[in-house]
Amino acid sequence: MESQIEVSITDAITRRDQGAAWVDVREPEEWAASRIADTTHLPLAIAVARIVDQWPERDTPLNISCASGMRSMRTVQELRQLGYTDAVNVGGGIKAWVAAGHPVESSAGLTPQQLERYSRHIAIPEVGIAGQQKLLSSRVLLLGAGGLGSPAALYLAAAGVGTIGLVDDDVVERSNLQRQLVHAESRIGMSKVESAAHALAEINPDVIVEPYQTRLNADNVFEVLDQGWDVIIDGTDNLPTRYLINDASVQRNIPVVHGSIYRFEGQVTVFQPFEGPCYRCLYPEPPPPELAPSCAEGGVLGVLPGIVGSMQATEAIKVILGIGDPLAGRLMMYDALAGTVDTLKLRRDTECPACGDGDRLTGLIDYEAFCALPAR
Repeated sequence: MESQIEVSITDAITRRDQGAAWVDVREPEEWAASRIADTTHLPLAIAVARIVDQWPERDTPLNISCASGMRSMRTVQELRQLGYTDAVNVGGGIKAWVAAGHPVESSAGLTPQQLERYSRHIAIPEVGIAGQQKLLSSRVLLLGAGGLGSPAALYLAAAGVGTIGLVDDDVVERSNLQRQLVHAESRIGMSKVESAAHALAEINPDVIVEPYQTRLNADNVFEVLDQGWDVIIDGTDNLPTRYLINDASVQRNIPVVHGSIYRFEGQVTVFQPFEGPCYRCLYPEPPPPELAPSCAEGGVLGVLPGIVGSMQATEAIKVILGIGDPLAGRLMMYDALAGTVDTLKLRRDTECPACGDGDRLTGLIDYEAFCALPAR
């Protein structure tokens, strides 16, 4: 026999105390601004599907509420049609709850504008209010404001990463604009870090940009890295800098999201110090310069860095939030011509001079000489 379809606030509290789950189907910004403690937030558009996944037993007692009871009633009716015999609407919703003198919680720290801006993040259980606040307090260092750095910077800024460091010593050239979408025709000749900072400010005023108009080397790398970065995104395109960043990040125990592109192919992985391999584990010795041409020498399909850089931004967010399965110990390879994605498992080299189990590098070396490249 089915139970009544709507209950009062008092009866809903009794049901909750007896074990009923309480689901709020309002929009993320509504829930964040004012909510009943210990309720599960599932926005109306996804509520029924998520309830079926989370509580598959059709006799599960469920309190469903919204602002005044209209949206929650629709949800209850759909659940009843699916056989949920003890799903009930909380009459009057949170308005009735407040009118009865019961306390509510709110998400301190996010402004109404931020609740609106990040509402689609807040709606994701793996992110939510706490995750968005974590993003807003996070610090990501981008090495290179070019092909890979452009999409990574744009998406990290849009996602609400609070502080983005940009390292690049180059200026915007017209040949960059085929793929480096953080820059524009009007900013040709401007330094890339200044150009990128301008673009990110237009996307999200919440974001603080810390520019470093310099080329990293053994003399200045720790000065930049020792600024409390949560994760580094490596969008560099030369071997000396890659080995430099690897050794310095391992010594400072900072995860690196590595990406590389060439013509139609791209690669992404995460170097999590001592949890997976580092760059030296994959490439103990650099290849001859003629076997590692830059994009300027070999060319690159304009849309490819957008794909790979977006993947890097995704991995960085996963690392910051501690969600999902970052690509540590795996190399994702994308072939744009074939339309395929392959993933290789990678192993940490226990004898690696940077992260191995034996004696490790405790300083830095001459990376130009190590890679047999002429000094710049």
